[in-house]
Amino acid sequence: MLSRAALRAVQSSTHLRHASPLIPATSSRLRTYASGSKPPRAPPPPPLAASKPARRPAPPPPKPAQQPSKGARQTSPGTSFPKDQTWKPQDGIKLGGPAAATVSGAGQPVGQAVGKDEAASLEPDEVTSDRVVDSGLKQDVKGEKPLAQEINADGPEPGDIRHQTHEAQAQAENIPQHPSEPTEAQSRPQQPLPDLRQGIPSTFNLEFGQGKQASQRAEAESGQNPELDLTYEASEGQQQRDRGERDYDNSAYETSLDRRRARLANYMYATILAAAVGGAFWFSRPFGAEEGHPASLSPEEASGWSPGKMYARVRARWGDQLGYYTEPAFPKLLPEMPENQRPPFTLVIALEDLMIHTTWDREHGYRTAKRPGLDYFIRYLQQYYELVLFTNVPLAMADPVIRKLDPYHLIMWSLGREATKYEGGEYVKDLAYLNRDLKKVLIVDTEKRHVKNQPENAIVIPKWSGDPKDPHTKDLVALIPFLEYVATMGIDDVRTVLKSFEGTAVPEEFARREAEARKKFHAQLEEERKKRPKRSLGSLGSALGIKSSPQMGGGMVLADGQSVAEGFAQGKMLSDQIREQGQRQYEYIEKQIREHGEQWLKDEKEETDKMMQAEMKNMKKSWFGFMGGSGGGGEAKKE
Repeated sequence: MLSRAALRAVQSSTHLRHASPLIPATSSRLRTYASGSKPPRAPPPPPLAASKPARRPAPPPPKPAQQPSKGARQTSPGTSFPKDQTWKPQDGIKLGGPAAATVSGAGQPVGQAVGKDEAASLEPDEVTSDRVVDSGLKQDVKGEKPLAQEINADGPEPGDIRHQTHEAQAQAENIPQHPSEPTEAQSRPQQPLPDLRQGIPSTFNLEFGQGKQASQRAEAESGQNPELDLTYEASEGQQQRDRGERDYDNSAYETSLDRRRARLANYMYATILAAAVGGAFWFSRPFGAEEGHPASLSPEEASGWSPGKMYARVRARWGDQLGYYTEPAFPKLLPEMPENQRPPFTLVIALEDLMIHTTWDREHGYRTAKRPGLDYFIRYLQQYYELVLFTNVPLAMADPVIRKLDPYHLIMWSLGREATKYEGGEYVKDLAYLNRDLKKVLIVDTEKRHVKNQPENAIVIPKWSGDPKDPHTKDLVALIPFLEYVATMGIDDVRTVLKSFEGTAVPEEFARREAEARKKFHAQLEEERKKRPKRSLGSLGSALGIKSSPQMGGGMVLADGQSVAEGFAQGKMLSDQIREQGQRQYEYIEKQIREHGEQWLKDEKEETDKMMQAEMKNMKKSWFGFMGGSGGGGEAKKE
């Protein structure tokens, strides 16, 4: 028989599973734990005694669950047994039979029974809740399924404290007790998530606006039809219900600063309106006698207070104001000149892609090529036309190129971007501002959009690419016969002539027409020679060496004194004789340039330097005069 101390030592050394502290026998109940909820542990070490363990008796069959008695104390919450199996002293210990208590950890019966005397000598607090170990410690009991779990007695009983606690917690956490039954949150329709792009929305209405929503639900349940209410807007009410918002009056949240700002804004709006009305009346006022009205405004519209006339005057005045940015710099781009001091016809020539071509590359930068035959074109036509160079480039940028192209100033006038008209995002060369009669004006360009205001006065030729082998290189020189014919034949309106060449290449068409005219001229000259007598006064004078007078040939004489009749007699048309005369004039100009060109440039440079020095002196005098008047008189006297 083991002593009490030896029994405790054996229990701690064997590491028995499901060991529990000793409890009094009078108030303790055996506790069972679910062995299936934890992984199995390693088997305990073998007992000290090597004797063969006795055969384990079969566990008793499970009994139906019964309610515990009032005197029994439940040691584990929610665990109840069908019967109070707490050992009492009066029960005694039966030898050779099943144990009175089961192993709490596995629901096993007690192993080998101890003697009656030994059991009686044990105190109630020494009875373990797991099992009673015999003197040999040879019994090793394996864990089995708890009895409470087998009989489904581990769950809360309906109506007890655990069941009420679980119900309260489930309601607080909105966790449905039965998955088959949807909760109130699941049965409600899901609302769209709030839009957080403009900040977190206010929850004021969700917290304090429940009363209005409850009243709306009550009205809906009561059967009132909102469609019968004429002041009810279904869409707005639905949107407010969707957003969970209420109608607020902005004035309830206005501060004194907000009211002051609104009042100032009203004053500003009133001022702007009054200024707009006053400005409209000011711009629509009639033009006075001393105030010149625009050319686009008729004299009838210059006075009167009818709405149409007022609108016309406002439009004319605003047009003059905006014209500073869109109209040419001056209303008359060319100065007034007497007709006897200038050629009767004006020829306007473009610069870019007609006279020159500019390219840029990383190796050489900007390079400018001059068109072949340009010098001949300018020096030949300057005797017939008032030459005007018109470019879309600002004149300050184009002036260095113009100086190299025409160092002797055979081109009379140069116009830049400042003289163009800005229309529709483009710079247009408007010939109406030239201060010349458009019947005597021609323009040669490479872009139709540049001459869209006067297309009837324009000759448009292809662009020159800068390559001397370009097939369009000679197009500019090929225009000389046509331009010479227009200037020398006394044509009244160049627009009618250009209209006859519409849709054709002017140089080629003019050459074709001139060839046909030459054939007719020679045919007519041959007929006159056949009809003329063989001996006449003219033939006799020529035989004697006497030249016929101009009157004998019809009286027409060219500028150099050549008789037209003599040219006809030689088989030359009038255009041929004029071309010969123009060629002689061109040769004369070339000779003067070769002989005196350098001297002309030198004299011009000296004159320019003198003018600059004189201008600098005038600026110094004005500066020292200003300084002398402000206290610098000593320096002015020294100067």
